[in-house]
Amino acid sequence: MIKGIRKFYSDIAGSYELINSLITLGLDSYWRKKAAGLAVNSSPEPERFLDICSGTGQTAAILSRRLPSNTRIIAADFSRQMLEKAIDKIDKGISKNISFTMADAVNLPFADHTFDTVIISFATRNLDAAPGHLLKSFREFHRVLKPGGSFLNLETSQPPVNIIKKLFHLYIKLTVAPVGRRISGSKASYNYLSNSIRSFYSATGLTDILYEAGFASVEYQNLLFGVVALHKAKK
Repeated sequence: MIKGIRKFYSDIAGSYELINSLITLGLDSYWRKKAAGLAVNSSPEPERFLDICSGTGQTAAILSRRLPSNTRIIAADFSRQMLEKAIDKIDKGISKNISFTMADAVNLPFADHTFDTVIISFATRNLDAAPGHLLKSFREFHRVLKPGGSFLNLETSQPPVNIIKKLFHLYIKLTVAPVGRRISGSKASYNYLSNSIRSFYSATGLTDILYEAGFASVEYQNLLFGVVALHKAKK
């Protein structure tokens, strides 16, 4: 399944940002900025940030504009095509303090206690595609964080109010697959994304997994009635 997801993202790399913006009515950019702001405020003297599952580098670019120029940002992803799109942004002068690496979240190529902060944006659902991979990935994030470091997780969630949850699921069913398929041409990719959004954990369910992975002081904010959750956890 993980290989299948890698192919999905390779297929949609060129249209990924446009489709996300259309489906979220532009809110994905606002949510990324909110997560990045919390990440920056959580690390007063940062040396290294890890933007894991960075995709086309949207969150990494936001971090670059907000962090000191001497802070090193590593943007890591398992899709070469997605990273190529991100690197193209750097070539156009968006940032000079970001470096890129191919990496699998379940087996990160970094030493223990390397990063002040680890952040992931709208990719956690993909880590749950194979049994046990989400917990393993969270444990990897915990491993590479410095003691006292922060982990920020931005992801779709399940609204706590049932009627809002039903309306959200209906909206996802009517938009994600049809819009994604029409623009990207990939039916399988956006069918998967639609299903994964509707079946992912609630904010409280994800909190439990973070604690199981070894994190402490887990907090979360529900955004837009809980259709998205922003978690912060400490090592």
